[in-house]
Amino acid sequence: MTSTAEFSRRLSRAAQLLRASGRSALIASPGADLRYLCGHDVHLTERITALVVRADGDPVLVTPTLERPGADGSGVTNIGIDIVAWDEAQDPYAVITSLLGGSKVSVSDRMWAQHLFGLNEAGSVSANSAANLMAQLRMSKSAEEVESLRAAAAAIDSVHAQLEQWLRVGRSEVSVAADISRAIIDAGHATVDFVIVGSGPNGASPHHDASDRVIEAGDPVVVDIGGTMPDGYCSDSTRTYVVGGEPPSEFAAMYDVLRHAQQAATSSVRAGVSAESIDRAAREVITEAGYGEQFIHRTGHGIGLESHEPPYIVEGNTLQLEAGMAFSVEPGIYLDGRYGARIEDIVVATENGVDNLGVAPRELRVIGG
Repeated sequence: MTSTAEFSRRLSRAAQLLRASGRSALIASPGADLRYLCGHDVHLTERITALVVRADGDPVLVTPTLERPGADGSGVTNIGIDIVAWDEAQDPYAVITSLLGGSKVSVSDRMWAQHLFGLNEAGSVSANSAANLMAQLRMSKSAEEVESLRAAAAAIDSVHAQLEQWLRVGRSEVSVAADISRAIIDAGHATVDFVIVGSGPNGASPHHDASDRVIEAGDPVVVDIGGTMPDGYCSDSTRTYVVGGEPPSEFAAMYDVLRHAQQAATSSVRAGVSAESIDRAAREVITEAGYGEQFIHRTGHGIGLESHEPPYIVEGNTLQLEAGMAFSVEPGIYLDGRYGARIEDIVVATENGVDNLGVAPRELRVIGG
């Protein structure tokens, strides 16, 4: 549970960044930005809810009157946020623009277009995306956030530890995925975000879901799973298994290259290095082994209140890592029509190196029968 002091720190930092950028206010819509700034969790609908963080002045949560009880119960008033409710006959955009203290505002990049249009019509705001501002706030995790991510990683690791029960020859991918989904909830997650079970040639598609394909003896199977914990923080972990028999020697050799690439990238993580250098560390190992063209995605993505968020670990991202930045390290090799493999852990950059939150075995495991 995020502390009151932590929310207050985030709001103060947001106001500081607004002043530095010459913007008068930040308008955060429902989603990860709103949850990060004040802990209030509500769905995006045609009735606008918005947190107005002002460069000068106290923050205000604007909510429909019919949702006022939920806002009151969220605890936002405990961190110095006033609540303003708007009635059905009111123009909520006029209510919001009256609070801005200026026309230059930054808005959540997930805000619906209809709400942005409504704000502009009500007050002729000059809006830009708050994505960069929010990234500055959210990329470096606090100690509290790191512990939330650690708990999420432990929960998803416990699901991988049970896969031998379900991953068997003769079962369909979708049946295995259903068992995994139940286990993700049983492990303590509030929601299941994704379950990828890619057997045989389906493993060569990085974002394969789960199909009716029946798992065959000796199939490599990519299992990429994740969910959201009750406190909002996400898990994401990938392991590759072989089911019901020894893999082809060529697959075992390929997997050994992948394991060394994932280790090389993980070992290169520390505060002060660039995001692209982590990608490069993995890619060099895979390219030298002759699989460079089969590594078709970035090495990683940030994680927190969303399973994909900055920083992105990819060539061209010169961002210098800071202590507390959390992201995946997940190189993969994909041979179209044959099989694929991926290993993924969530790591946190530290001043002296890396805190690897994933503990599930990375060696190639033969399971099931």
